[in-house]
Amino acid sequence: MIDETVAQISEMQTHSSSAVAVNAARALSELLEREYMSVEEFERDLEQNAGILRRANTSHASLHNVMREIERSVVDRANSVDAAKTLTKETIEQVVGDIETGKREAASRAAELFGPDETFLTHDFSSTVLEAVETAAQGGSHITAYVTEARPRFIGRRTARMLAAMDRVETHLCVDSAAGHYLSKCDRVLVGMDCIVNETLHNRVGTFQITTAANELGVPVVVVGSGVKIIDDGFVFENQYRSGSEVMLEPIEEIILENPAYDATPLELVDYVVTDNGIREY
Repeated sequence: MIDETVAQISEMQTHSSSAVAVNAARALSELLEREYMSVEEFERDLEQNAGILRRANTSHASLHNVMREIERSVVDRANSVDAAKTLTKETIEQVVGDIETGKREAASRAAELFGPDETFLTHDFSSTVLEAVETAAQGGSHITAYVTEARPRFIGRRTARMLAAMDRVETHLCVDSAAGHYLSKCDRVLVGMDCIVNETLHNRVGTFQITTAANELGVPVVVVGSGVKIIDDGFVFENQYRSGSEVMLEPIEEIILENPAYDATPLELVDYVVTDNGIREY
């Protein structure tokens, strides 16, 4: 289970960084089935596997936070293997619950920003954004959504399909380069977050261009996500560079294919950051 989860995280098979953190935490449950001669042996195995999972994607602050929290809550806290396993199980359940509750509360707060007739633009795939839109629509808002494709993996297409399945949501899918064209029709930009580190939003590449254009046009930018994705110290964001084959199946000689997964947006370009801890205005 741990090896499979590491592979999935490394290959970025899951688009939601919250889901990545949840999957990683649950993967550590595999240790509860192993046999250990001492509590020290169990703790070493826990630290080793938590480290492996943490390093599987060094761009996810939520993954970093969750793995560190499990280690802090278990290591040097029990005097027997059984007690350490029980504490590990309880901690996994606690952190998973905190993430899922945090997402719901953040989505609920973001939904309160929607008016009765709302038009917004979103980029990439965010389960928290989707929940916020669904909550607002269920509350009676009539919503028009412009969704960028998020090339080269076309992650936005999944977002568009899920939005189109919601009542009272009219969904438009556009190429990434058309975002600026449609921003003038929008009341706001609403995006999720991979993480916020030292007053910088790291999110799917293309977010920076959209927020810059939104600022030029006076369109508010709202970022929504669980508070576990915000970190001030102890974490260094490292971008992921994906295969050039996603950009061009048949590379051309003398052309270097660039395919970064994320970009960096200064929070001065953001109007609101919405988390389970509240709404922060910039």
